[in-house]
Amino acid sequence: MKALYDLPAPAKLNLFLHITGRRPDGFHLLQSVFMLIDWCDTLHVAARSDGQLTREDLTTPLPADDLVLRAARALQALAPPGAGAHIGIAKQIPAQAGMGGGSSDAATCLLALNRLWGLDLPLPALEAIGLQLGADVPFFLRGHNAWVEGIGEQITPIELAAAEVVVAKPTEGLDTKAIFSAPDLQRDKLPAIISGFAAGSALEMFNFGRNDLQPVAQRLCPAVTQAIEWLGTKGLKARMTGSGSAVFAPVASAASAAELQETDLSDAPQGWSVRHCRNLSVHPLAGWAGSDVS
Repeated sequence: MKALYDLPAPAKLNLFLHITGRRPDGFHLLQSVFMLIDWCDTLHVAARSDGQLTREDLTTPLPADDLVLRAARALQALAPPGAGAHIGIAKQIPAQAGMGGGSSDAATCLLALNRLWGLDLPLPALEAIGLQLGADVPFFLRGHNAWVEGIGEQITPIELAAAEVVVAKPTEGLDTKAIFSAPDLQRDKLPAIISGFAAGSALEMFNFGRNDLQPVAQRLCPAVTQAIEWLGTKGLKARMTGSGSAVFAPVASAASAAELQETDLSDAPQGWSVRHCRNLSVHPLAGWAGSDVS
């Protein structure tokens, strides 16, 4: 049986997130920089010849019909008769964190099955499938840190300096729909330009803009404020990522990174997920599609 093991599905952080408008269909227009980090889920994908799609939860139990199975079904429609798969998922990225874990899992699944089933679909074809699953999926398929616009489908690769961050995810999560439907959400941020961000230094890239969802999130979920304040006690300046409850703070220099290694992060409240992460220059599976674009 053909199989691919230990396939990484990395998380992302939104270095900033501006809401610049709203389409007539209700979808919000945004600008953001997505940065890949080394906090990853792991997938194991084995081909089946009976046309069945099955999933095994190796760590955290997942919903019965998660994004991975939906991605597999969408791609299966283009596969030869009898093409199936058994997918094992070792979840590490917390849910409702704003870190794109589910979308990243779906992207890794699409890349793996595209190979296992011998489809050799080019990246644009996989992206079209991915966008139907979630706005973040095409970003993970592209596999590069990126300036992102529109509803998440306009992706411009950018180079980011090597960086280290501390990420803290409280026990509580956030409902994306509740945030975007909030009447007090700011939706009229003036668009920024990519050169204004790219001109900044490694540290300045973390100070660019803001997360427009954060004020609403802090009102709906006080644990977001608690996480920001907890990282503040470590001398770290944090902001929220995406629409979830995770927050992150950059480590400014090699000297402070060394100091951080000696900093006790174990006093986080019970149930929190806290990690010292590094960013990734590219997705570990970049180039796996039939033809890559950059």
